[in-house]
Amino acid sequence: MTTETTLAVALVSGGLDSMVAAARAREDGHRLLALSVDYNQRHRLELAAARRIATMLHAERHVVLPLDLSEFGGSALTADIAVPKTGVGEGIPVTYVPARNTIFLSLALGWAEAAGARDLYIGVNALDYSGYPDCRPEFIAEFEKLAEVATKAGVEGQPFRIHAPLQHMTKADIVREAARLGLDAGVSWSCYDPAPGGLHCGLCDSCRLRAKGFEEAGLPDPTRYAEPG
Repeated sequence: MTTETTLAVALVSGGLDSMVAAARAREDGHRLLALSVDYNQRHRLELAAARRIATMLHAERHVVLPLDLSEFGGSALTADIAVPKTGVGEGIPVTYVPARNTIFLSLALGWAEAAGARDLYIGVNALDYSGYPDCRPEFIAEFEKLAEVATKAGVEGQPFRIHAPLQHMTKADIVREAARLGLDAGVSWSCYDPAPGGLHCGLCDSCRLRAKGFEEAGLPDPTRYAEPG
């Protein structure tokens, strides 16, 4: 258990996973700095959700950093590429944003060093997910090593700790964890391709995994989905 005076930077995308990870930072005794990235993503409603979550978790500061990754493209979330709606398939899907978590953790690391924080929280998950390479335990472990050699704090013997508390949870486990922490899952946003009226499409990978998590957890799903068809 850390002391209440310890700062942590949490990546808060607006999704269920990042909400739970940030709440775990609070439970661990940290004061919270919340970082969201406005990368001109298709699912921009998640930024409004991120603001709600940062307020709900009493973040001392919430930075929404503009970084337009649509200039690079290469993903259905940042370019004019259709979001798949046929179910979670094999391989790395077109919704993968090139090096996204590497970029985001680098930004979080920069803020953490500037603020004097040594703990970073990220809501990556390697069980019920879409197969993104930057959600795996190997990635988190290697980034922590990178932080040690890439920063003034690291080379001066003040290492950073990258916390991925949901790493080995199923989506149902994450739903249950949200309930245990007393979180309102309805304020979070998961859909990659929002339907008119601010509804989750219900068909993209992220929507399917979210719905599956609530169903398998045996808990009510507060998500507002578009009607099929």
